[in-house]
Amino acid sequence: MSATFDKLMKMLEEKGSLANTDIEAVTKELGEMTPQEMIDLSAAQIKKQPRTEITMEQYLAATKVLDTAAEGSPEYEAALKVVETYEKA
Repeated sequence: MSATFDKLMKMLEEKGSLANTDIEAVTKELGEMTPQEMIDLSAAQIKKQPRTEITMEQYLAATKVLDTAAEGSPEYEAALKVVETYEKA
């Protein structure tokens, strides 16, 4: 593994998440990662994300927002995420 990948993984473990600016700064400092390292880093970041449970009440409220909010609006997009997350579970 490259020094860039190792440093980013260490930062992920310490901080719990990485911002794009973190990744860009380390890449600029130590060099590019291989495509496989990028995939592995992305997978590690996804695993670190907290899992949230969506309740039936939240789901129903979100479906109402989808019916009333303008498509593409921030409210619509947030409600769509809730609905999709609930339906995947």
